[in-house]
Amino acid sequence: MNPVDALNEIAFWLERELAPTFKVQAFRRAAAIIGEVPADELAERAGDGRLKRTKGIGDRTYTVITQALGGEVPEYLADLRARGANPLAEGGEALLAKLRGDLHSHTDWSDGGTSIELMAQAARALGREYQAITDHSPSLRVANGLSPERLTEQLGIIDELDAATDGSPQLLTGIEVDILEDGTLDQTPELLARLDVVVASVHSKLRSDRATMTRRMLGGIRDPQTNVLGHVTGRLVQGGRGTRPPSEFDAERVFAACAENDVAVEINSRPERQDPPDDLIGLALEAGCLFSIDTDAHAPGQLDFLQYGAARAVANGVPDERIVTTWPLEKLRGWLGTTKG
Repeated sequence: MNPVDALNEIAFWLERELAPTFKVQAFRRAAAIIGEVPADELAERAGDGRLKRTKGIGDRTYTVITQALGGEVPEYLADLRARGANPLAEGGEALLAKLRGDLHSHTDWSDGGTSIELMAQAARALGREYQAITDHSPSLRVANGLSPERLTEQLGIIDELDAATDGSPQLLTGIEVDILEDGTLDQTPELLARLDVVVASVHSKLRSDRATMTRRMLGGIRDPQTNVLGHVTGRLVQGGRGTRPPSEFDAERVFAACAENDVAVEINSRPERQDPPDDLIGLALEAGCLFSIDTDAHAPGQLDFLQYGAARAVANGVPDERIVTTWPLEKLRGWLGTTKG
């Protein structure tokens, strides 16, 4: 087995299990280190002890590499694969099989943990037809949001990757753009118009009063470039960042605006978000909204979080046909209003 593939696959399974970041990074770092070494030389270094003394190669990663070099599936990887055979969530299996892609993910261009290429490889391994890359916008400095110049550079890289992989999966250009306090979007209209997917989200001042938050969200929803309203309430229900209550807003007005402006309500699949809450999914259904089940993945293994979103959609009675991420790419592009591809 290729040792680099083994290390990266281990990192994938650990991310899927929500393992501590430092643990995941140990395997990603080891993969990057040995990825620069020709196969024959790597075998020599493993045989004469140099590999074990290499900075960034620990006991566990060394064992994985040597077992892979010996033609075995490393024991640690085999154990992770066995654990990974169990579903993350139950009740959404039929819908999960119909989900073709994901309109919300992050890379190391903003606050994600890996490259666009590794995210694309994971999406391919999961059988996705399309995967949107939606890094953050400039005002979210804590997340290394993309300036117009950096976003423009990223678009070129995504085009190159698409050409190199024959569009398997099709990478969609995008952004998770902040809805600013005045309801405008945190990127130039000209640049937003170049993107395939615009996910608009509120990230700051989540405890604003109901009227203020409603006006802010309505502004973002009514912007003609917005396709998806991301993690609607901003709540956190578990995880290392602690908990956070949902923001307060007039949900009936917000979802009516989504339906009127053909903006999908995101069912955010991250286990710490579970956003929107069940009652708001019900209100969005009554309002006639479309939905987008997305992972909001910040690492390759998290792309499998679609399982959580599918289970919540089924539990709340969301019809398959109203979930845009069940649509084939041609239909999705028609809804997004793009002619790219």
